[in-house]
Amino acid sequence: MMKLKMNTFHKYFFTACCMLLVACSKNGPMSLFKKLSPHDAYAQRLKDAGLDRTAMGIGWLQKGGSSVTNALTITIPYKESGYFAADKIQATALRFSAQRGQKLHIALSRKPQFNYSIYIDLLQQTDTNEQKLVASADTAGLGLQYEVKETGKYVLRLQPELLRGGEYTLNITAGPSLSFPVSSTGKPNIGSFWGDGRDNGGRKHEGVDIFATKHTPAIAATDGIVTNVTENKLGGLVVFVHPNDADYTLYYAHLDQQLVRSGQAVRIGDTIGLVGNTGNARTTPSHLHFGIYTNGGAIDPFPFVNREIKVPKQINASLQLLNATARTTSRSKFYIEPSERATAIETLPISTAVNIEAATDSWYKAILPDGTQGYISSRDVAMASSNIRTLTIKQQQPLWDAPDSTNAARKAVLPVGAQVNIKGSFRSYYLITDDKDNTGWIDSGK
Repeated sequence: MMKLKMNTFHKYFFTACCMLLVACSKNGPMSLFKKLSPHDAYAQRLKDAGLDRTAMGIGWLQKGGSSVTNALTITIPYKESGYFAADKIQATALRFSAQRGQKLHIALSRKPQFNYSIYIDLLQQTDTNEQKLVASADTAGLGLQYEVKETGKYVLRLQPELLRGGEYTLNITAGPSLSFPVSSTGKPNIGSFWGDGRDNGGRKHEGVDIFATKHTPAIAATDGIVTNVTENKLGGLVVFVHPNDADYTLYYAHLDQQLVRSGQAVRIGDTIGLVGNTGNARTTPSHLHFGIYTNGGAIDPFPFVNREIKVPKQINASLQLLNATARTTSRSKFYIEPSERATAIETLPISTAVNIEAATDSWYKAILPDGTQGYISSRDVAMASSNIRTLTIKQQQPLWDAPDSTNAARKAVLPVGAQVNIKGSFRSYYLITDDKDNTGWIDSGK
């Protein structure tokens, strides 16, 4: 009877979710005041339909927030494949560092492609550890791009709609937000970087030096307006370009010739001038000094023009364990990041049960039975399908839905003499199945 009621509830809830997507206003009342992200618009539709007062609706809203708070740390580039189960309330969040001037490329593919939406939100972690939404999308667009405005920590959250599930593959890479400012015909290479010493340590280099054959075109790195064409002692022949819709100015120095005028509009790839060695570069090989200036002064231009886009490692861990309960095959470390150089959260004994949420490189992103998230080497786990051993119940005891008799719910009572199969363990509990296909946890000391 309990199973029948639960199935009926799920059917009602699924019907209500479908109705809210069709019948409710697109963004709800809040859209009168501001444009909502796809994630927030869906949350608003849940509230408009009254589903925020149901257990599943409350759970979905809470999971969106808690996933960000408990985000795991990664390093980009990064790739993972995971699985969101339709019968679970799930979300995942990843925290990483990004530099001003980088453009983040976030791509998300999913199976099935239809009737399975995942909301993508990029949040910036502020100095007060609050999270500010800076970009968002849903999987109709298959991802998003974002030019990083401030160096710091960012959190990417993925959350599917209720009662929708399937596979997904996430790719995060970082590239330059500007085109390279020297034509490839001159075989350019960056030979001096931001912060390098100048004048016997008297000052620091406020840009990058891009060495190239003399008279190689120095080109517009973006669309913009030429704001000044002049000459100075250090830079020689210089040109300033203000990009459209930007809060900084590009500085081209040591030019042999200036081929634009003040007030001229330029497009990406237009020739600004010719690379030379004017100013204080008269005794050095021809190069372009490229700088970026804001109201606060010079900033490092390298992330804006770094042409090296690193590709994430391919996934070598088996995808057969996704959304499955596995167990450790040896004493295994559980890490805060997918790296053996990272801090270990704890060392797990052999046969510890873990649920596999995603795979990246040769690692699994996993969750322990107490809710702790982390990474474990794919070499150290296997499917918990076979029995470790069979146990005869010596005294009547409850079967819990979690390894925590204080807070867990009782699923059944196992009678004396019952035969159970041990599949894994956690702390002082065994994960077992019985002859009635019940799965749960029992106290290993009883």
